[in-house]
Amino acid sequence: MLQGSARLAPRRPPGEPPLFAYPNGIMDAPTGSPAKAADDLKSWVAAVAARTRPSHVHWCDGSDAEYRRLTEAMVADGTLIPLHERKQPGSYLHRSDPSDVARLEDRTFICSENEADAGPLNNWKSPAEMKAILDPLFEGCMRGRTMYVVPYVMGPPGGDAAKVGVEITDSPYVAANMRIMTRMGRVALEELARKGHFTKGLHSTGDLSKENRYIAHFPDEDLIMSFSSNYGGNALLGKKCHALRLASVQARNEGWLAEHMLIVGVTNPQGETTYIAGAFPSACGKTNLAMLVPPVADRAQGWSVETVGDDIAWLRFGEDGRLWAVNPEHGFFGVAPGTSEETNRNALASCRANTLFTNVALKPDRTVWWEGLEPAPPECIDWLGQPWTPDSDHPAAHPNSRFTAPAGQCPSISDRWEDPQGVPIDAIVFGGRRSRVMPLAFEAFDWEHGTYLGATMSSEKTAAAEGTVGELRFDPMAMRPFCGYHIADYWRHWLEMGRKGNAGGGDKMPKVFHVNWFRRGEDGRFLWPGFGDNMRVLEWIVDRVQGAGDAVETPLGYRPTREELHMDDLGVSAEDEEALFAVNRDDWRAECDQRDAWFDLCGDRLPPELRQQNDALRERLG
Repeated sequence: MLQGSARLAPRRPPGEPPLFAYPNGIMDAPTGSPAKAADDLKSWVAAVAARTRPSHVHWCDGSDAEYRRLTEAMVADGTLIPLHERKQPGSYLHRSDPSDVARLEDRTFICSENEADAGPLNNWKSPAEMKAILDPLFEGCMRGRTMYVVPYVMGPPGGDAAKVGVEITDSPYVAANMRIMTRMGRVALEELARKGHFTKGLHSTGDLSKENRYIAHFPDEDLIMSFSSNYGGNALLGKKCHALRLASVQARNEGWLAEHMLIVGVTNPQGETTYIAGAFPSACGKTNLAMLVPPVADRAQGWSVETVGDDIAWLRFGEDGRLWAVNPEHGFFGVAPGTSEETNRNALASCRANTLFTNVALKPDRTVWWEGLEPAPPECIDWLGQPWTPDSDHPAAHPNSRFTAPAGQCPSISDRWEDPQGVPIDAIVFGGRRSRVMPLAFEAFDWEHGTYLGATMSSEKTAAAEGTVGELRFDPMAMRPFCGYHIADYWRHWLEMGRKGNAGGGDKMPKVFHVNWFRRGEDGRFLWPGFGDNMRVLEWIVDRVQGAGDAVETPLGYRPTREELHMDDLGVSAEDEEALFAVNRDDWRAECDQRDAWFDLCGDRLPPELRQQNDALRERLG
């Protein structure tokens, strides 16, 4: 087994350079647990090399020179296409295998020792059974390839929240992406010397066949094994695999939260900043909200929005008893289609240079294009490498095409985004994509009710996961694909965090809200303009956090008034406003029944408070 005792690297002929060399100085840790961690890392790398048999092992140092060598080699072998040197400097296009373009939930496994601990939403195999499948696949899989050892840090180095991981991969594309998405190389080895522990991640592109594709998580060993995929969420093991699936287990054990959430700071005209975390399923407007540009009128009044993170948040109690959050990532892995100057100019600015694009279209001038970028579609080369015109019967860019860009390039990035302490969270917002039933915005009655809102959040499926686009499914806290243990135990952890935060009197937990930008009218059009005008809802949330802001009580929670959202300025009619906030009691009784069935999946592990919340909603509906 690769995770077991060390095996020696294969013998080399006399006089031939060693298979790999450890970075000078960094691996010679002082005595104590850091020394053991360094020894464990050396032994594990040697064991993997002995099993996979690469032609060379490279320890990534995270330097600019190393990144240049990686990209130059991939350009030489056709893995990357260099983009226009002036219009998109330092940027490249990658085209993945057509069968490897999204997260594969049916090939993703939680391999806990006990099946019950994985819960009803995760695929499970025992650790022994999964390793019996994966060990033969990894045997000799890196012959003729370079094995990259990628040490990385999730979270600002030096802080309590920082976690060290090491991904071993045979993909230079993965290594290059990890250099953007994480703090990679020597900084991670230095952090390991302080922390004394690291998460193991083993990845190989394999043969890219679906039948051999596995993304396996071993929470009891802090280990990830991924085979036969080169797609971001399946191959960049620091992202969803480490920062959410394994981190969610660590968070439960250590008393914090690992969440699929953006973090923004909203500053009012008085100069007071309110920090908001928000959970949205992939491709449901989360990045747009994280980088929101307030309308001109709001900016003139003194409102501003700063980006702390766009995808993942780790929340811990601070010395003041409040929840503080860090963004564990160092880059953006954003969905390209729909991103434009109108919808998200900050995201577009973030990826104008030093960016890896995946599965977008290529224009004749060697710049990239995707649906929604510009009003007039150009003739170009599509994501499959074939000529494309506006008359073609398929999109030029894959619906889940991506950009990997350094977070520091974002014009709205907060000056606190790398603060090791993080930022204090005042509000948590849940939001899905619902064309009907769910109102535009409302506030939970309290933390327990807010946990219920998150646990019953549902959304229409998007292209980020395989399946039928538009199909409705429950996606609790936007963590359905990312919770590394039983979802009912996860909800119980949320409730326990609330009790801890409110212990001793005084409500220090964030207020909880629910939003839905995607409600449609009977004629099929969106009732809410969205994008920059979502600022109106954020301003109401800020006011509510500060004890102001008018609201009307409904069976679902407290909704904003027409005056709070300045509906007259927007030109939203009274009829559209009524439709935006309509609570059809028959529809909601049916929704309660669906939620009962959803909770039934959890059996006796369901926290009784959540069933009681559903019953209370049914009673409020009358």
